[in-house]
Amino acid sequence: MEKIAEYIKKGRPDAWRTELRKSKKAKERTSIERVKMPEQDPAIRATNSLEVNLGLTEDMAVLEATRCLDCPEPTCTIGCPVGIDIPHFIKKIESHDFLGAAKVIKQTNALPAVCGRVCPQEKQCELQCFYNQKLKKPAVAIGNLERFAADYERNSGKMSIPEIAESNGIKVAVVGSGPAGLAAAGDLAKFGYDVTVFEALHEIGGVLKYGIPEFRLPNEIVDVEIENMRKMGVKFRTDFIVGKTASFEDLRAEGYQAFFVGSGAGLPRFMNIPGENYNGIFSSNEYLTRVNLMKASSEEYDTPVLKGKNVAVIGGGNTAMDSVRTAKRLGAERAMIVYRRSIQEMPARVEEVHHAQEEGVEFLNLHNPIEYFADENGRVNKMRVQKMELGEPDASGRRRPVPIEGSEFDIDVDLVIVAVGVSPNPIVPSSLKDLEMTGWGTIVVDKETMQSSIPDIFAGGDIVRGGATVILAMGDGRKAAAGINKYIQEKVKAN
Repeated sequence: MEKIAEYIKKGRPDAWRTELRKSKKAKERTSIERVKMPEQDPAIRATNSLEVNLGLTEDMAVLEATRCLDCPEPTCTIGCPVGIDIPHFIKKIESHDFLGAAKVIKQTNALPAVCGRVCPQEKQCELQCFYNQKLKKPAVAIGNLERFAADYERNSGKMSIPEIAESNGIKVAVVGSGPAGLAAAGDLAKFGYDVTVFEALHEIGGVLKYGIPEFRLPNEIVDVEIENMRKMGVKFRTDFIVGKTASFEDLRAEGYQAFFVGSGAGLPRFMNIPGENYNGIFSSNEYLTRVNLMKASSEEYDTPVLKGKNVAVIGGGNTAMDSVRTAKRLGAERAMIVYRRSIQEMPARVEEVHHAQEEGVEFLNLHNPIEYFADENGRVNKMRVQKMELGEPDASGRRRPVPIEGSEFDIDVDLVIVAVGVSPNPIVPSSLKDLEMTGWGTIVVDKETMQSSIPDIFAGGDIVRGGATVILAMGDGRKAAAGINKYIQEKVKAN
């Protein structure tokens, strides 16, 4: 009651009413267990490309929303890179205003159905949830509720469009249609700019299309969100490589007054070990692009992709999980993750690791490949691995893997997918000689505005970070849109 009295004294009616409501209902709310998302059976889903998670029913969503304590100073919002008003949309769900919940989310998030599926909420908003921080109980399922609201709106046929300012006629170009570019384009459109997104590939979506399998993020979900952006006025041009098809100078001559570069990190890395050039050894980028974007898993398409019975995926991130689970769905009898650290150090989402284990993926943790061998036709048929142990922490804070001498042994493999990281796409930087770069090939930007050393060029996502989550890239895009708006408006005032 002391808090209630304090809020009344400070003249904060919303806060004291919330606190009073909490004091009466908190105990019953916190006694509700987190609602589990329904899933396909592991034995069935490992043979198809349908979405693993099946979504919450209306009753499930309302029950989960009821767990929210409606904190007067919600900590969950601190963990959201795009600034969603999380308590507001959850309370909309609790009161059965599902369309209203979707509208709240779309005020700051251009891709709610995407983020509800692939955003690592357990490391962001849910990590900051009062349940997690104070009660040591499972957090409110913020991501599942976001997905529910977005899916409900889409299935209702009543897709809302965020409020758009009157057109100012000023042209802005967005380079790359991944999550950073789409977030920037959405906010710029809301500011009233004439926005065109330039995409090098034949489909819009960037890593959302080529990097994430449909059993995690169906392409139709991405397409609906993109179509909504078209309704906001955003234009898209495919098969257009900025820096090759046309230079930045060419686009400036066409009237573009500012640029956002979200060209990603599509350059694969390899380990540079003997035999890595044998047939049957793919980068995860190429493998997933062939399957996800070019439909290599479908017999109706002629896109070639090698399939294997004994498949090894090197790495421990989400891309490695996506690759090994894809290989399993393409018929692998033995699908392995080979990772040089323990399972606790894996950067992949806990859910993805759990799903892979359920689907029969074998985990060779504390192992590292050191050489590949091939048959008489030059196709990989064996992999030599070395056992590892964990030493002292490295610069990342994780314990450094140390080889164990004399522990090498061979494993039969006929397909290897290397998922040990990516490097920034070099095409845009190589076309701008005055652009300041880091030694890692990323663009140097002001962290507040995302402005580069060239005043009319802003950047975000993997081309700045070197590798990031979808939601962090989107956060960059939103900051850049605000930075571009400020830059252009200051120019307008000066003239």
